[in-house]
Order: sequence, then C-alpha cells, then structure tokens
Amino acid sequence: MPNFALVKKEDHQNIRIDTGRSAELGDNVQLAMTFPTEFRSIQSTYPIMFRKNGEDDFVPVALLGFEQNENLFLTEAGWDARYIPAMIKKEPFLIGTQGEDEDPTRVLSVDMDSPRVNTEKGEALFGALGEMTEFLESQANMLEVIYEGHIQNNLFVKALLEQELLESVTFDIVLKDGSRNSLLGFYTINEEKIPDLSQETLHLLNRNGMLMPMFMVMASTGNIQRLIDFKNARLEG
Repeated sequence: MPNFALVKKEDHQNIRIDTGRSAELGDNVQLAMTFPTEFRSIQSTYPIMFRKNGEDDFVPVALLGFEQNENLFLTEAGWDARYIPAMIKKEPFLIGTQGEDEDPTRVLSVDMDSPRVNTEKGEALFGALGEMTEFLESQANMLEVIYEGHIQNNLFVKALLEQELLESVTFDIVLKDGSRNSLLGFYTINEEKIPDLSQETLHLLNRNGMLMPMFMVMASTGNIQRLIDFKNARLEG
C-alpha cells in the first residue's frame, strides 16, 4: 500500500527521487491513464483505448503491453520512446486536497514507500536553503496538468457517450511463435458512426475541443502493430 506524506522541507530536505526507468522502479505496467491535452504526444507512439472505471464510466488509457505487468517499451536501457505518459512521469507524487469541501487547497504528497524514494541517488526535492528544486517544481506543475486532465476526461467521455460513440473491441493477436494474445475489456471509438453525426453535432464537438482528440484516438490504433513488433522481437530473443 502507498504511504503518502505531505511534501515538506522540514521532513524531506534529504529526500531524493530516482528518475530511472525499470521494472524494479515500478514501470512494468500495462496501462497508463492519459488525457485529451496529452493525446497529441501519446498518439504518435501508443495506442489509446478506453477502460471502464466503475459501472458506467470510462477513462482513456495508453496501452503499453498485452499482459498485466508488461510494458513493451521498457528495456534494459530504459524507456524506448521519446515521450513517457504523464501518469508515469509523475511517480511517486500525488496531488490531493485539504480544507473546506467548497474551497479546498491542493497539496503535493509523495509515496514514501516507493522504490524511487531514497536519500542517496536521484533528484533532490529541496535546495540547500530549503527552496524547491526545479525538479520538484516541474513535478508539481505536471500534477496540476493531471488534475485538470481528470476534468477534461470526464467532459470528453461524456461527449462520446452522449453520441454513443464508444464500442467494445477485442484484439486477437497471433505472434510469430504461434502464441495468441487477446486484449479484452477495452473500448474504442466507433469510426463508422462518425459520418452519420449531424453537422450541428460535429460543430458542437469541434467548438468544445472534442473533435481533434477523437481523431487522435482513432489514429493511434495503428500503434498496435508497434506493440506486436516489440513483442515478436522479445520472443526472438
């Protein structure tokens, strides 16, 4: 279980964060939640899918592998991609709230039990005079973007559901060694319904900033082949 603590210079002056990329540091994950403002960077490398988050809600995710705890972009040399999803890069930090429900204050927390947290290697949180380092400021800024991203996701998914554009999809992938990987429980945008949307609906989606992210999701599915190539390369040794 995570052990989150509010980031304070009094308590974390000597803390460092290992920013390397490895399974030992927790990067062996199959999925990473993503956001419409991030889709432009995500879609060039990763397939964007949707997973159910509760009974009737969905969240967009970047697909990193075919199996649980499999990240096909993770190699012995690190992360084999130019862009790393924000939900991965923000580790081991979390943004939370304190105070009144109607006017809460956002606060920065760190998981003290994360393998990234140590006192010897990596990026410091505070300088010699107790000031926030550039690293900590950049993490705090990223978490603010993620915080807003959750709001964007809710609006984006609501728009897709209102137009009944999400559909269940299953990928049955046959690898070079004859083994199969079936991706179950994922959803994507039903491209066949797009031409049937009215001009008014398309205009409204575009005005609300929803149309471009939709096309990015659809374009990203071509990256499934990249994952297949990575998987086959590993099977071949």
